[in-house]
Amino acid sequence: MIFLGLNIDHCATVRQARYRVVHPGAEPAVEPDPVTLAVHAERAGADGITIHLREDRRHIIDSDVHRVRESIATRLNLEMACTSEMAKIAAEVKPDSVCLVPENRAEITTEGGLDVVGQRDRVAAIVDAMGAAGIAVSLFIDPDEPQIAMAAELGAPFIELHTGAWANRFYDAESRAEEFARLVRGAGQGHALGLTVNAGHGINYLNVAEIRTLPHLHECNIGHSIISRALFTGIDEAVREMRARLND
Repeated sequence: MIFLGLNIDHCATVRQARYRVVHPGAEPAVEPDPVTLAVHAERAGADGITIHLREDRRHIIDSDVHRVRESIATRLNLEMACTSEMAKIAAEVKPDSVCLVPENRAEITTEGGLDVVGQRDRVAAIVDAMGAAGIAVSLFIDPDEPQIAMAAELGAPFIELHTGAWANRFYDAESRAEEFARLVRGAGQGHALGLTVNAGHGINYLNVAEIRTLPHLHECNIGHSIISRALFTGIDEAVREMRARLND
């Protein structure tokens, strides 16, 4: 079975488009509330909730993280940059796992994998700190051999393969095949090194039919496509359909 992690960031993006400031205590009344969405998604069958607290707080804000931790019964996965500020927040909130991701203030959304090789010491410090706090660590990386090898060397139990390059080339048959082959090799390498292999970025209701064939795949983290579908069907049906397509 492939698990479904729902990323609720884009619900918060819609909220922030209208409300630049969310006053403490008013969060549930400010629409749309990403925490309410998370609760509904959990009831519909989402196996985990993923939430990305960016350094610039452009969508998810600090109170969202604390509220979702208090409101859901399933797993909470906190995406975060490799900074001492984020490590401190994670230690306070105690998510079930954190996923270390790169951040670029100019990007619309995460555009590539974390350079674990180039930032070895910085990543290692966060991996060790989270391990000491009893929080599992995943590294969001491109399906490149050196990055995967370094993830295993640092002792991170999970990797999340960045599927954006494959998703962006989905309608170019040759490029798509090349990118999927990279993902297959990366998943095989990660599994051989004892890593649990997750995947995320750009997965939707169409291309999920291919990504679900990725060997050793444990979980997919999906946000934008499910939130988009929910505008027409509601979050319950959007989650149920994606979960069914992951495990057809």
